[in-house]
Formats: sequence, C-alpha cells, structure tokens
Amino acid sequence: MAATLCQGLGFVLSLIGIAGIIAATGMDQWATQDLFDNVVTAVYSYSGLWRSCVRQSSGFTECRPYFTILGLPALLQAVRALMIVGIVLGAIGLLIAIFSLKCLKMGNMEDNLKATMTLSAGIMLLLAGVCGIAGVSAFANLIVQSFQFTTYASGFSGTANVGGLTGTLTPRYTFGPALFVGWIGGAILFIGGILMCLACRAMTPEDHRYDGMAYKAASQNTMYRPDTRSRPVYNDSYKAQSMDGRQTNQRFDYV
Repeated sequence: MAATLCQGLGFVLSLIGIAGIIAATGMDQWATQDLFDNVVTAVYSYSGLWRSCVRQSSGFTECRPYFTILGLPALLQAVRALMIVGIVLGAIGLLIAIFSLKCLKMGNMEDNLKATMTLSAGIMLLLAGVCGIAGVSAFANLIVQSFQFTTYASGFSGTANVGGLTGTLTPRYTFGPALFVGWIGGAILFIGGILMCLACRAMTPEDHRYDGMAYKAASQNTMYRPDTRSRPVYNDSYKAQSMDGRQTNQRFDYV
C-alpha cells in the first residue's frame, strides 16, 4: 500500500512538474523590463527564449521571433537545449511510469519488472528536473549580468547587447514570471523523481532481496573436549576358527 501511494504521488508530481517546464519554455516573459525609477511607461518590453515583444500603453503588442540561430548568444542556445532535453527526458520518464504503475495490471508483468521500470522512470524524471532548474538558473544569471551592466552604464547613451537582451542602456531587465514557473516546475519534477525511486525499493519482492550473513571464525583459544561417549562392546564369541586356528567372521550352524 505504501509503495502504491508513493508511486502514485510521484507520478502526479512529475506530471505537474513537466507541465510547468513546458509552460515556462513556451512563455515569452523570461526577462521583463524593470519599471522601477522609469519615467517612460508608454512602452514595455520583455523577451523569452524564442522571441522578444514590445507592448505599448494602448494595448498593442508586437513580437519579433529570433530568425537566426547562429547569431544568438551561446548561453541562450544552451538554455534552449537544456529545456528541450528536460522536456524529452520528462516525457519518456512519464511514459515509462505509466506502464510501471502498480495499480495498473498489464498481462503477466511481474513486480520485479515493474520495480525496474519505476527506477528507470525515476532517474529520468530526476535528470529532467535538474535540466529544467539548470536552464532557468543560467538564464537568471544572464539577467543579473545584464541588470548590473545597464545600471552601471545608465548615464551613457547608445545600445547594449548582453546575452541577447538588446536595448538602450537606460532600460533594465529583471526576472520574469517564466523563471519562477520553471523553477517551481523543475523542483516539483525533481521531488516526483525521488518518490518514484523510493517506490522502487518497496516494490521489490522479498525473494529477490539478499540478506547478508555474518561468519565468525574460530578463535585461537578454542578448546576441544575429548569425546566421553560410551562405545558399544562387541562380542567375538560368535567368530568361528578356521582349520589353521585363525578366526573368521563366518558363523556355522550345526544340525
């Protein structure tokens, strides 16, 4: 019962976590313009992994995708790769986890096979959560560097291009909602993978567990007692004598 509950809870958490990572990857608000001490609020800009957008005070929003791949910063491409790898690993882990659910009966599948599948799914979900958290954290570090650069150079004119965040030196970018969605989704996915790995231990049958045995060697001071048991006494009177006087084990009956 505990294994089924742990496995089911891990599966539900993993499903929520992978949904959060997918939603964060598709969101545009990874980096949003910082409106603190900003007098001009008629234009509000934000950017994501796939495109950058500008929203005017009238409500009109214009987005421009990143048409090039080679022209993008290497760190932004690495974040894209991490998020995609996390989604792929999470999807494969959830697919394996569906077939390894203990409450789901599929033919003559043994518990030992389901335990192995649960462990494999848990490891994949763990890696997916790590990839998601790493990708979001790398982009957050990129925003911190851009924020510090634009704050230092806010008194100068021109343009700045730090890690793909392009604009004038005055606007500053801060953390967007997509980062928090990705962090939460990756953490939930990581916890779900841990629960799946813990459920594998409880699903392993007892006959497949090998308990260790301790052997104690005899010490040098071991004393051996002599055998004092009584031995049976054999009567040799039944032995017959041969012609030359030697005893044989044959018994002769005379009629």
